[in-house]
Amino acid sequence: MADQPVLRVRGLRKRYRRHTAVDGIDFQVGPGERVALVGPNGAGKTTTLMSCLGAVLPDDGTIELLGRGTPGGRRAVLDRVGYAAGYLPLPTHLRVIEYLTLYGKLYGCPDPKAVAQAGLRHYGVEHLARSMGTELSSGQRTVVGIVKATMHRPALIVLDEPTASLDPDVALRVRTRLFEQCEQHNTALLVTSHNMTEVERLAQRVVFIAAGRVVADDTTERIAARLGQTNLEDVYLHLNANPANTGV
Repeated sequence: MADQPVLRVRGLRKRYRRHTAVDGIDFQVGPGERVALVGPNGAGKTTTLMSCLGAVLPDDGTIELLGRGTPGGRRAVLDRVGYAAGYLPLPTHLRVIEYLTLYGKLYGCPDPKAVAQAGLRHYGVEHLARSMGTELSSGQRTVVGIVKATMHRPALIVLDEPTASLDPDVALRVRTRLFEQCEQHNTALLVTSHNMTEVERLAQRVVFIAAGRVVADDTTERIAARLGQTNLEDVYLHLNANPANTGV
């Protein structure tokens, strides 16, 4: 079905010994939709993301990725997912073009090197192709990671702190390219960030998590109006202080 969610999470739970990291989370991301998963440190965001990507095995609940609900089924469609985190390093022994070409092969691209070169040009960093990962600034590494996550035109892009280390002009270019991909190719985008201004710019919908539970899931404007707040940062501070009594 055309309107089937790209990602659907129901009743997700994950415990680490006596600590419950995720406690019954439900949300979904539709085709072409831009959604932000936000919350304080320790809220369960990373555990949720890693569960969706198959890196963490949940204790309870279901995750459907592109209609596949079993771990084996989700692994079969991971080549249609792109993931990048602004804090992850690049390999020290590969040039940027070699690193991206390797991922192009893993994604099953017919001409991996050409796809990698096109991705670098698309994000305005083609001059980094021959650079080693150790030669790049933190912002350059972040952009290369986003190229890796988007160059094969996946159905779902998952980005963790995608613009945290970027200069304003580079962050604008990244947002513009992501918007184009979502609109032109109906690509879904799921992002996490502690920068609420950046979340407002990137996301159409915000899922707030606190203490392992979803406490709000709506547009920024609607959540802010219900809570009597004026912007997403104020909403974040309110929900962080009152995770069990949000009124939304």
